[in-house]
Amino acid sequence: MSETPDNFLGLPPEYCDPTCSRYAILPLPYEGTVSYKGGTAAGPAAIIDASKQVEKFDEELCDEYYEIGIATYPAVTAAADPAAQMKRVKEAASAIIGSGKFLLSLGGEHSLTAPLVEAVAAKHGPISVLQIDAHADLRDTYGGCGESHACVMRRILKITHRICQVGIRSVSREEYDSCQRQVANFITPTDIACSADWIERAMELLGDNVYLTIDIDGFDPALAPGTGTPEPGGLSWQQVLALIKEVACHRRIVAADIMEVRPIGPNHITEYLAARLAYKIIAYTQQPREKE
Repeated sequence: MSETPDNFLGLPPEYCDPTCSRYAILPLPYEGTVSYKGGTAAGPAAIIDASKQVEKFDEELCDEYYEIGIATYPAVTAAADPAAQMKRVKEAASAIIGSGKFLLSLGGEHSLTAPLVEAVAAKHGPISVLQIDAHADLRDTYGGCGESHACVMRRILKITHRICQVGIRSVSREEYDSCQRQVANFITPTDIACSADWIERAMELLGDNVYLTIDIDGFDPALAPGTGTPEPGGLSWQQVLALIKEVACHRRIVAADIMEVRPIGPNHITEYLAARLAYKIIAYTQQPREKE
């Protein structure tokens, strides 16, 4: 019996050729500024391994979505310092985006979303960002480092002010005081529980072109325990899918990432959830867009 190919979904060569695939999986095994529990550098490989068990037929949409091509690229190796890593990631992302592919990055720590958004904005022009996360990530510096995972959305504010933050349930006094506009627009789990129009609120904060960034701790830790800083009271699988599906239907998701997966084997729940989520993004972004 032949071994399953070591790529996202374990695809045979005809469906993962970088020269003709529509989607690109970019592994980012980096944890240079982790502040609590380490291990996110192992996240990308664990997600790709788990993806080989994901059914290629989508039970919701009643079709398969891998035949358009999903190429898995070599991992971006870790640099000696955070600034060098940001440059390395931007260069890798820019090359893939420049070839016309949909970039889906797997992390790895959340700090790397900033250079990814920068690369996408250079290609697609004005961009908005949908962040699913437990944490605001709006600190100016953390631990003396401006490229920390805790500062990623503050860095992205220099690229675009159109940021929709969903699932936030942990914010510092610094973030609260210095980023009042963003704080006022948080869509928290409490908001979601108490308001039927939370997805409509999210849509209003987004422009036509959307970069989707998902910190896995946006989910409730009962669903995704494998993350460095699990926060209680997170989002459900159904809530996250409903939001992404609506955005894909009425906006143009141009690239995405799934970050902060920290494998805690023998429990493989989190990396499998991330793998299924990645394939759902691929499926949703192939659906026809509807006009408002």
